[in-house]
Amino acid sequence: MKQLQQPRLLHVAVGVVRNRQGEILISLRHDHLHQGGLWEFPGGKVEPMESAEDALRRELREELSITVEQATPLIKIRHDYGDRQVLLDVWQVNAFGGNPQGLENQPILWVSPDKLHQFDFPAANRPIAAAARLPRFYPIVNGGLDDEEALFAKLERLCGKGYTLAQWRVSASDEAAYLKLTCRAVDYCRHQGLALLLNADPGLVKQTGAAGVHLNSQRLMALVHRPLPEAAWVAASCHNPNEIRQAELIGVDFVLLSPVLPTISHPDAQPLGWEQFGEWVDQANLPVFALGGMTRDHLEQARQQGAQGVAGIRGFGCD
Repeated sequence: MKQLQQPRLLHVAVGVVRNRQGEILISLRHDHLHQGGLWEFPGGKVEPMESAEDALRRELREELSITVEQATPLIKIRHDYGDRQVLLDVWQVNAFGGNPQGLENQPILWVSPDKLHQFDFPAANRPIAAAARLPRFYPIVNGGLDDEEALFAKLERLCGKGYTLAQWRVSASDEAAYLKLTCRAVDYCRHQGLALLLNADPGLVKQTGAAGVHLNSQRLMALVHRPLPEAAWVAASCHNPNEIRQAELIGVDFVLLSPVLPTISHPDAQPLGWEQFGEWVDQANLPVFALGGMTRDHLEQARQQGAQGVAGIRGFGCD
């Protein structure tokens, strides 16, 4: 019996090229190419005996006439298109020489990160767009419904330290009081440049104008599709590969994977440790933040394991 041939794996180096204004460069694939007519982050095939970083430098020089001066790993994405499998080795390019131009007659465009969701990308590029928009730190604010002054003091500290994304987690028995306070908190954060995600029912995001929702694992596993439009953030808490797969399936933008280290709040929970954390991150096809015993000082270790960044409560002064 003739065996079906497995689709070949195409290893591609991809660059998220950012200019001094913080805009990101995207290019339009020619119609005759695979996934033609869609926008993409520039890059190309890694040749045999070539490192991903060397391929990135070569491809961006050949495609855009720029010289990469500073690049760091961002994320790795594996995707099966049916007719081919791709491994996207994505690097963030923060410094380059030259003036980008489409040397292959491909249209190019500088786009603000918060506008990336307005463009049609190949499916494998969508997690890249999320990673390109996300910061390295994701603080979690606890409580506040019974102490509004304490809540706004925490939010003020986060804004003062330059954080741009945070989660608010609180138990609320009085929905009217919760909605009133949430609207105030969301409005305050918006004017301070802090996108606030609610650890709550996704429907409350629409009522309050919050930047998005953070799904606990129970809400995550109960959903069959993404609960909010692309313009809003959808995040989720995960504790194992099955939950990560579910997050990918419904189109979550990023996840928290925990607990990485022992925590005071969950002393009986078995921590993953850095090695297990790294193995599960390597299997994930979306940005992952490390949670559990994390502080800002753990960022480099988390990044070495493939994480987008770190998240926390006490380590960020949010308890």
